[in-house]
Amino acid sequence: MEIVDEFGNKLPPQPENKRVLAGVLGILLGVFGVHKFVLGYQNEGLTMLLISILTCGIAAGFVALIGLIEGIVYLTKSDEEFYEMYQENKKPWF
Repeated sequence: MEIVDEFGNKLPPQPENKRVLAGVLGILLGVFGVHKFVLGYQNEGLTMLLISILTCGIAAGFVALIGLIEGIVYLTKSDEEFYEMYQENKKPWF
């Protein structure tokens, strides 16, 4: 289905913004890197997950802190800033 304005002109599709979802998941499940997978950063998400698992939880606190910080950073950005920085330019960390 195409979206048109009041003059019948086709409008470009709106980009999907995952700011709130990634922010909340970063705060709650950052230790597993779930927020990275949501944003499409599979390598970074896998890195966070493997660090938490392979160290038997020893480094999980550090990884959880990174997830918490990233979640807060995501939620404090505007939708435009977030889209440009993390979805368009693919900035993987902070």
